[in-house]
Amino acid sequence: MSAETEARARAILERLVAFATVSDRSNLALIDYVADYFASLGVPAWRAPNRGGDKSALMATIGPPVAGGVALSGHTDVVPTEGQAWTSDPFALREADGRLYGRGASDMKGFDAVVLAMVPEFLAADLKRPIHILLSYDEETTCLGSLDLIARFGSEVPQPALAIVGEPTMMSAADSHKGVATFRTRVTGHEAHSARPTLGANAVAIACDIVSEIGRQARALEAPELGDARFDPPYSTLSVGTIRGGTARNILARDCEFGWEFRGLPGVPAAAAAARVQAFIDATALPRLRRFVSDPTIETIMEVDVPPLAAQADNAAASLALRLTRANATGAVSFATEAGHFQAAGLPTVICGPGSIEQAHKPDEYVAISQLAACIGFMRVLAEELAR
Repeated sequence: MSAETEARARAILERLVAFATVSDRSNLALIDYVADYFASLGVPAWRAPNRGGDKSALMATIGPPVAGGVALSGHTDVVPTEGQAWTSDPFALREADGRLYGRGASDMKGFDAVVLAMVPEFLAADLKRPIHILLSYDEETTCLGSLDLIARFGSEVPQPALAIVGEPTMMSAADSHKGVATFRTRVTGHEAHSARPTLGANAVAIACDIVSEIGRQARALEAPELGDARFDPPYSTLSVGTIRGGTARNILARDCEFGWEFRGLPGVPAAAAAARVQAFIDATALPRLRRFVSDPTIETIMEVDVPPLAAQADNAAASLALRLTRANATGAVSFATEAGHFQAAGLPTVICGPGSIEQAHKPDEYVAISQLAACIGFMRVLAEELAR
């Protein structure tokens, strides 16, 4: 059965990678494929579409409709490939040197493919507690695509005992991750000839002041007493990723906008970081902007706020993952996942999946075939656990 399941996982991964489910595009073709796959095996599945109707999450339950099962969660979206130097088509799975290359192979269609390939074995396992398979959307942008599925637990779907989120951890169990919040700050100044700066307000200059302050605050977060050695890096981070503004070098810029993010250790709220930046804006940046004219403004909008996954004593999900992987200790990861949402809903949650985050989001992303095999082994022992 192992060779058959491994071959099926590879074939499914090939199909999943071929769907270019970049977060700004629809994932419905992939969801249709997975729904048809479940139907071919006699497994009912239901969808949770987004408001626009161009994306959907999907859930299927295998085993008896009772509480106490396990939720296996994966996302279907991937990051863009534009501007990356791929050596082959990123949406055509390629095998070389024991690796499978393709966008999403590691993050995280490899996990999705293994879980789907295991369905025939799950069906044959005579489960006493169910396995809930969840596939979400928009994890790479907002992490909101799983919320409609999580909300069904305990009402339309029996409450699971725990959740396993299959992000790439090289099949090691991680019981905590940082949260992430993203922001967009727009500075609106007042246009004037650059030879007469007292007639206007330069939005680019003030935006740069704020960006510089964010950098200063980022360095302050590196203080050892604020850190947690389980993470790499062991401190919360602030960074600016995009900036654009101005029309010409000899015009005081009317508009400048920049995007920034905060990745906080568990227990370090994004609201506190945002408040510190806002305090600088109110006390320093805005008075500078309005030095000569009174109409300029600065506005910051929080676009995404993903909760962290906090390590907890007696985490049943972590204990199960350690038992299944025969490991002694859990780790922590610095990237954000949907796991925080599961924990916020009251589910003990752990992150454990094939592949490495070091391969994610890069050109020539890959997952090692040995990692898929290890994940299949994990799932097989999980089925045995739930059949007792």
